Amino acid sequence: MRRRRFLEIMLGGSVLTLAPLPALASPTFPFIPDHYTFSRAQVQAAVARKFPFHRAVAQVFSMDLTHPEIALQPAQNRLALTVDALISSPFMVPQTLNGTFVLVGGLAYDAATRSVVVRDPAVTQADFGPATAIYGQQIDMAANMLASQVLQNYPIYTFKPNQLTFAGVQFQPGAITVVPAGVRVEIVER
Repeated sequence: MRRRRFLEIMLGGSVLTLAPLPALASPTFPFIPDHYTFSRAQVQAAVARKFPFHRAVAQVFSMDLTHPEIALQPAQNRLALTVDALISSPFMVPQTLNGTFVLVGGLAYDAATRSVVVRDPAVTQADFGPATAIYGQQIDMAANMLASQVLQNYPIYTFKPNQLTFAGVQFQPGAITVVPAGVRVEIVER
């Protein structure tokens, strides 16, 4: 009775009947987001932290990747990354080549790190001008080897624990979709 009287005083004489939340009827609470969307700019900023990237392979060649530029590919549900590349090797003439690579990869959720990560990146285009015809095979081999080192499992977003827990209920990312505005991550109950 005291609780009812307290509520009457606090609510100005009227008492509301509160129905229980339909936590079991719905996979998510109606007042928490059912998805997060990361803008192209947020994805660009996350990827830019990885660059400049330098890798030397023995005394055979070295590669420097700079100026990453993200492009969204909603139709393929992929991200594309164009980077400037400088390849140096004592076995080439000239010993330094300047060009660009386009790397394309999908996205997945890594539960161990609570991160949306790049998966299976591959070089889809290499342009080093006339040198592409001469050293194309070597460029492709080096580029694909480095693609996995540069972007495989690279996190573009890491969820904070409080973003995936509410009222003791655990949530996790579901479908990850590249959309024209960015990357949309569905949130579902575990």
